[in-house]
Amino acid sequence: MSHQHDAGHHHHGHDHLHAHDDRGAGLAGRVRHVLRPHSHQAGDQVDAAMEASSEGMRVLWISLGLLGATALIQAVVTVMSGSVALLGDTLHNAADALTAVPLGVAFIVGRRPPTRRYTYGYGRAEDLAGVVIVLFMAGSSALAGYVAVTRLMHPRHVSDLLAVGAAALVGLAGNELAAAYRIRTGRRIGSAALVADGMHARTDGLTSLAVLLGAGGAALGLAWADAAVGLAITVAIVAVLRQAVREIWRRLMDAVDPALVDQVEHALLDTPGVLATGPVRLRWTGHSLRAECEIVVAPDITAAAAHQITVDAEHALLHAIPRLSGALVHADPEARDFDPHAILAGHGVRTTSP
Repeated sequence: MSHQHDAGHHHHGHDHLHAHDDRGAGLAGRVRHVLRPHSHQAGDQVDAAMEASSEGMRVLWISLGLLGATALIQAVVTVMSGSVALLGDTLHNAADALTAVPLGVAFIVGRRPPTRRYTYGYGRAEDLAGVVIVLFMAGSSALAGYVAVTRLMHPRHVSDLLAVGAAALVGLAGNELAAAYRIRTGRRIGSAALVADGMHARTDGLTSLAVLLGAGGAALGLAWADAAVGLAITVAIVAVLRQAVREIWRRLMDAVDPALVDQVEHALLDTPGVLATGPVRLRWTGHSLRAECEIVVAPDITAAAAHQITVDAEHALLHAIPRLSGALVHADPEARDFDPHAILAGHGVRTTSP
């Protein structure tokens, strides 16, 4: 006897929030963040509190617009001055502003209901938007690196150093304003993702400070200073690019954190009536998780009792797993002397429970 229950069409009103640890928010923490940058995946930037709050989404879009305006101002000064360091910082801020693209896809296209052709819905469109962001970041890092190396080989005077310094301060101020706005609102509405994104924006101010150092070096007659800072910022962009590529690859390959699988198994085993667990499969669809699980129940219970156990198991998963939007729980009878899946053996289907 087996029973399946799908939660995909049920709304569950429980929010899953994560506490954010503010330790390491000082200078040392910011440097570590630059060396181990954040993810540009929307799934990592959205949590239940922000998704449910119009205020949370509004502050995100406003702060991203602020970063876009900051990048535009810096771009104008870059053209005027020819500063390689400022070019790198401009591209870095532009890449951060472009995180609005997958977020926009996630909340517009991703909310369309499933169809008979797209039975899982449109959440994957977010990952395709992420690919576009990765391609932009790759192009921007290649451009910044090429210009920086060329300038190191053939130093050139950087003009309008005061304007470059002012643009660097604009970058610092833009990131700090976005950071303060996100952190303050995130704490008020209980959004750990918004607070974390604010911490990231605050850290990005370090690249703008680096531009200021490059301008200072150029003012002292160090012709290589601007290009050297530009090359350092390029390395930071490449580090972010590497992280983004890894996240995109994992999402497209349906990879999940193995700790989530452990959480699912523990939640299932803690459900009354579940004797053991079978295979557990998890996949991201946009910024939501779906689960397919097998459980083992007593062989002598009724179909109604087996169904109730699967419902209880599903409910336990919705409480235990953050961002879980639906679960398919399949119940198998405990079998010592026979294989309940033997009929499927000739079809390439697993026929024994672990």
